[in-house]
Amino acid sequence: MKILAIQNRMGIGDTVIFLPFIKAISKKFNSPVSLLVKENSKANEFLNYTDYIDNIIYLKRDNKKNERHDGILGFFKIINDIKKYNFEKVFIFNSSLRFNLIARLAGIKEINQYPLFEKQKQHITKPAKKLIKDKLDIEANDNPEIQLENNTIYQSMIKYKISKDDINILLGIGGSGPTKRIPSSTFLKVMEKIEKQNKCKFFLATGKNEEEQKILSEIYNSSFKEKCYPLDNLTIAETLPIIKNCNISICNDTGFAHLSSALGVKTITLMADTPLIYGSYSSNMHPIIPDGETTVTHDTLGKDKINPEKIFNKFVSLIN
Repeated sequence: MKILAIQNRMGIGDTVIFLPFIKAISKKFNSPVSLLVKENSKANEFLNYTDYIDNIIYLKRDNKKNERHDGILGFFKIINDIKKYNFEKVFIFNSSLRFNLIARLAGIKEINQYPLFEKQKQHITKPAKKLIKDKLDIEANDNPEIQLENNTIYQSMIKYKISKDDINILLGIGGSGPTKRIPSSTFLKVMEKIEKQNKCKFFLATGKNEEEQKILSEIYNSSFKEKCYPLDNLTIAETLPIIKNCNISICNDTGFAHLSSALGVKTITLMADTPLIYGSYSSNMHPIIPDGETTVTHDTLGKDKINPEKIFNKFVSLIN
């Protein structure tokens, strides 16, 4: 059976969050599911070996850049791009009339979708859970799961000299926005506490943004340099088996936190300026929120109030 799932939220995190719903569909129909996702989801870099995923089709739409799927012409181009797969069913994880029409005109007979025109202030996962429950009678409560080939994990361990005698720690020090990037001083204080009690190695995950590179440099050029390995020159696909070899992750609200938890790694999520659900939707996630706050949302602006002592205490409780 050929099934399509449409998830048009931006970024790695939103794609990972929706994986349990995709997996539930796959399990119900005993068939892998193709995805229509935005290009910045980078889905083809981390879902290559996940057996419940079939084709990945990129939605190239950005009204500011006149992308392939923008405007009226783009509307018909995406119809043609989908039609060639001959999908029999589609699950649309949004309330968009546009995607409903696209699915119909692409010849998909069975359309399952959120209620139309209910986008405003929509919860990120509740409508998806309801859709899966209503259409498939399945409670989709599993953690997101990304699969890798065992050989890639082993080869990564050899190449990067990852020893089981060490505690191998992923530090997700990047972030998609400046308010999400915890200062290097916070990470360094945590590293100092960890290093006093453990033989460890730190893998530094970040992007190429100038501010991210500054944080990377401040950590890498510290007294921990010989115990640090920067990952910024690697692709996501190259980074995944390294993450899988780690014992634990400590991450800002960044794609690496989502990837880490979906790989089954215990992940401490540092939530400074994003709704708490983005760092707590998986049982592999263990959020730390700013001092003085009871929750986190947009405009909490708490990156300077993340307590290193709380991070370290959580690390100790998880590693033991």
